[in-house]
Amino acid sequence: MNRFTALLGSSLLALVGTAMPALAHPPITAAQAATSFEQDRADILAMAGNYKVRFDMQEATRWDLAYTPLDRKISGGHEVIRVIENTGRKIVLQHILVAEHEGKDMVIKHWRQDWEYEPARVLVYADRNSWKWEDVPEKMRTGRWSQTVWQVDESPRYGGWGQFETQGGVRRWRSNWTWRPLARRDAVRNPVYDRYTSINRHQQTPEGWIHWQDNTKMGQKDGKLVPVVQEYVLNTYTKFDGYNVKAADDYWAATKDYWAAVRAQWDRIANEKGGIGIEEEAATGTVISGKLMQLANDLQDGKTDKAKAIAEASKLIAENTNKP
Repeated sequence: MNRFTALLGSSLLALVGTAMPALAHPPITAAQAATSFEQDRADILAMAGNYKVRFDMQEATRWDLAYTPLDRKISGGHEVIRVIENTGRKIVLQHILVAEHEGKDMVIKHWRQDWEYEPARVLVYADRNSWKWEDVPEKMRTGRWSQTVWQVDESPRYGGWGQFETQGGVRRWRSNWTWRPLARRDAVRNPVYDRYTSINRHQQTPEGWIHWQDNTKMGQKDGKLVPVVQEYVLNTYTKFDGYNVKAADDYWAATKDYWAAVRAQWDRIANEKGGIGIEEEAATGTVISGKLMQLANDLQDGKTDKAKAIAEASKLIAENTNKP
């Protein structure tokens, strides 16, 4: 190395050293947390509304050369998102799909996301048919939010924790690495992978918000989990009222007490048993998902009453769950 190259190298190192940001995701101070808390809450609450949704999925990088990545898939729909709990340090958002089928509007209760501020633990996907409580490292709790995602029948799907940050002028929430069960689109194909390890990001846009997912699809090989293929998912929520929003709100008005009781039952099981063990089913998520959903439909249609629906749902959950 000549003298000029050495000087140039040292100058670049000095320049980079002053320009680079601090290490990603260090512990947050109490002062920093207090400054961002209300903005964090505003960003979460801003996800509520009426939307046109675009789902864009692409298996891009294969780690197993014997695997053929799926073609890119783009789909969409209409989704209503309502705040069903807001207690300051906890915010719960319920998603409800509105689709058209044979000329009629069809309402489908979709996923739910629970946001909790500075949690001590999170219910996470641990293995096939198993969700367990996982402690958040104590030094990583201050100023951070957990996001727990629940399936259509209120059973758990995945959970993680992370922080709001601003980079390049864009503010977003970014999770830690989380394990997830297969989505229905994959599970029904009986693929060579059986779970994802993922990072997800939520961020506001001028037209609504987006949900990024970076999914490494993992499979078993010689008794070990190995990566099969990388998938990138971008779900875009654009504010839109041009569909039957009332159908979603009517469904929720008729069934919200039933679903609140179902949520309470899942919570009870998770706390009493140290998590939730229940058999997964490719087409529906869990083996009792279809029955729990049908009870809600029967309640709305007047084919059963609330007390009977809740009692039957509670029995189904109790009889089909065990320790994780």
